[in-house]
Amino acid sequence: MTPTAVPRRYLMCRPTYFAVTYRINPWMDPDAPYDTARAVAQWENLRQIYLGLGHTVELIEPLPDLPDMVFAANGATVVEGRVLAVQFRDPERADEAPAYRSWFERAGFEVHDSKHTNEGEGDFLPAGDFLLAGTGFRTVHGAHLQAQEVFGRPVITLQLVDPAYYHLDTALCVLDDNTVAYLPSAFSPGSQAVLRRLFPDAIIATPADAAVLGLNAVSDGAYVVLPAQATALTAALRERGYQTIGVDLSELRKAGGGPKCCTLEVRS
Repeated sequence: MTPTAVPRRYLMCRPTYFAVTYRINPWMDPDAPYDTARAVAQWENLRQIYLGLGHTVELIEPLPDLPDMVFAANGATVVEGRVLAVQFRDPERADEAPAYRSWFERAGFEVHDSKHTNEGEGDFLPAGDFLLAGTGFRTVHGAHLQAQEVFGRPVITLQLVDPAYYHLDTALCVLDDNTVAYLPSAFSPGSQAVLRRLFPDAIIATPADAAVLGLNAVSDGAYVVLPAQATALTAALRERGYQTIGVDLSELRKAGGGPKCCTLEVRS
């Protein structure tokens, strides 16, 4: 099949207050230098790429003292106009949840409160008729059950086992309804078997590409926006007929974020 682009609607948050002042994942080092202005410039380049591809980009206002609010993918899960709000594991991010919830309420969406810890599209990724759902570090299994009730889609639980890939969207990218790319070692043996069964033609990422958050990519079905440093994955995608656009989000990677982390898809 020839990859086909589908116009998307994204929600993003400018990293006005980006900083690395605490450690809640293995990528973060509060003692290392960071450059907020550079993070903003890298983020703005990502936003302009989406606009250039014809996608709609809406913005949520960043709030002081929430340096990780830029990672909009964690703000909600949105499928067919229904929104499952989030509940963060770490207190440092807790105040992001009501901010994102309020945005969707003001925009007229049907919003469901989270009954369990879940970190939005960090761990919930729609793939065709399924909802792939990560657990093991952040989102708990009870949230998978709630998501199935809210969205009415079969939820496929995937067990994450590598702390460096604590969210599903750091270990797997949905390229289109039938194709994913992923890092097998980020998943338990049983989850690897499930992925092989569901996606026998998946693109297998190298550890080196995963280590630059190459799988934290955004696909519209034809164009894949991914970290420029993920060279082997870029080549594999092109061999399958996808167009690739490399971006440098190295400053945001200091907090564990890449293109997908910065991008919440609003599925109406």
